[in-house]
Amino acid sequence: MTPDARHQPPRALGYLRVSTEEQASSGAGLAAQRAALEAEAQRRGWDLELVEDAGYSAKNLNRPALTEALTRLDAHRADVLMVTKLDRLSRSVHDFTGLLDRAQRRGWSLVCLDLGVDTTTPAGELQAHVVASMAHYERRLIGQRTKDALAAKKAAGVRLGRPQSLPLEVVRRVVAARDGGATWQSIADALVADGVPTARGGTTWRVSTVQSVYKSQAAADLGGMR
Repeated sequence: MTPDARHQPPRALGYLRVSTEEQASSGAGLAAQRAALEAEAQRRGWDLELVEDAGYSAKNLNRPALTEALTRLDAHRADVLMVTKLDRLSRSVHDFTGLLDRAQRRGWSLVCLDLGVDTTTPAGELQAHVVASMAHYERRLIGQRTKDALAAKKAAGVRLGRPQSLPLEVVRRVVAARDGGATWQSIADALVADGVPTARGGTTWRVSTVQSVYKSQAAADLGGMR
C-alpha cells in the first residue's frame, strides 16, 4: 500500500551524498544534486529540506545525515526521502530492499529520480521492486558464472586456492602417518615436538591444520586422498 503523506504539502527530505574521492575531484557533485532535488520538489509542490553527507561512501547506511533523516521519517516528522540517483543512497541490494520494506512498514515514501522509483505512486512502487529484483538476479548470475568457471578449471586440472607452501616432505609425513593409523591429534603433537613450521611459519599445529594438509591438492597428488 502506498504511504499517505501526513503533511500538506508533503515534507520531503532531499538526501545528498558525495564520497571523499568525488569531493576531492569536483565541487560540482553536491550542487548538481541540490539543483535536481529542488527542481523536482518545486514541480510537485513539496516542502523540501536538504540533508547532506559529504565525504561518505555508499558501502553501508551508517552515515550521520542519512541516519538522522531515517529517524525523522520513522517518527513521521517528514513524509518522503528523495535522492537524485540510487547510488547516492546505497549500492547494496540488501540495504535498498531493506529501506523499501522500512518505508512501507513505517509509512513514508522513497523517490529515486534516475530510476523512476517513487513509492508515492503504485507504478513507482512497482518500479522499486523491479529494480531490487533485477539487482538481486544480476548478483545471482554473477555468482553462478563464478561457480561454473571454478568448476571448469577444477575439471581441467587447475589447482584452486592458495598454493601449498609446505615442503613436500612434511605433506608426505602427514599422509604417511594418517594412512598408518595415527590420530589427527598425535600427528599434530609430533609435528610440534619436532619443531616443524606450519605453512604460515608458525609452530602450533592443530587438528584442523593437519586435516587441511591431508586433504590438500599436494596430498592428493601423493595418493593420500582415499
